[in-house]
Amino acid sequence: MSIGKATQASTSAPELAGLTLGFVPLLDAALLIIAREGGFFSAQGLDVSLSRENAWSTLRDKVAAGLLDGAHMLAPMPLAMSLGLSRAPCETLAAMVLGRQGNTLVLSQRLANALDVRSDLPRPQGSALALRDCLTRGLAKPRLAMVYPYSCQHLLLREWLSLGAIDSDSEVELVALPPPRMVDALREGEIDGFCVGEPWGSQAEFRQVGKVIASGADMMPGHPEKVLGVTASWARRYPHTLAALIRALRAAASWLDSAAGARRQALEWLSLPPYLDEAVAHLDELPVGCAPGYPLLSEGLRPHPSDFYGMAERLQPLLMARGRELDDVTLETCYSSVHHDEALHQPSAITP
Repeated sequence: MSIGKATQASTSAPELAGLTLGFVPLLDAALLIIAREGGFFSAQGLDVSLSRENAWSTLRDKVAAGLLDGAHMLAPMPLAMSLGLSRAPCETLAAMVLGRQGNTLVLSQRLANALDVRSDLPRPQGSALALRDCLTRGLAKPRLAMVYPYSCQHLLLREWLSLGAIDSDSEVELVALPPPRMVDALREGEIDGFCVGEPWGSQAEFRQVGKVIASGADMMPGHPEKVLGVTASWARRYPHTLAALIRALRAAASWLDSAAGARRQALEWLSLPPYLDEAVAHLDELPVGCAPGYPLLSEGLRPHPSDFYGMAERLQPLLMARGRELDDVTLETCYSSVHHDEALHQPSAITP
């Protein structure tokens, strides 16, 4: 099914006709999948292949090595790559926001049932204080998973624990796991809880192996969660290709936000085997922003450094622990709106 329709023109033609973008199987990869399956990439003169990567570290390394032209990335990842955290420095840009919020904090059924959560407190604070009480009574150190050390999921877990005055470094064990591994790890008793993007939190509840006790939107409402990440060298070499990508993804977001039946059709595309497959079988349609745990995919797509300051402030303790310090120039370069704005004002190679 192709929704985007266009005819070829001659100006600002993409330098690359074919390219490959990486993604991790999450609901907020939707704009990439919609743009490919709905014909929005082809309407901009692009032949885009999507490569499913189950681990963020693998996706990061493939982008840095040029094996992927760009990718669906965690919002802090371009900054971490530019600063050389966990690997050699690689200047990386967030050319567009692909999704906001959309994370859930999940505990195993056993641990969630042990919590006596006060109903008069906000959900995150009540659950964190209840966990504090359990630790005081001798609960063994919980093992909690996040997806990547430099991720909003890690930051959210630490912030949630702080609401209960729980030391993230000594009173719990924090580990990194790929998102598709979370639910099985919880079921098998390898972890006691996790923070991850959808659909994995709602799937844990559906499979009755976990309970959602808070969402990222409860603590950081509307925060940038995923971005379109490309290396700075790639952006300089292929500016018209990047502009075409941005226009295609904006068109996909507009379609998702306004077309009749778009959410059901989008879920059908996401459920194809190359993408999320059976991971979304418990959903009836793509649940965009209908509850705090679900992502926002069609608003706030323009990146701007000011939108990422809160994320950067939360990252500072992790950077300082590694003897690093964030500078404003790096932050502003990573999350500049210049490529996004140029794409929307640049004459397209395709005339709708």
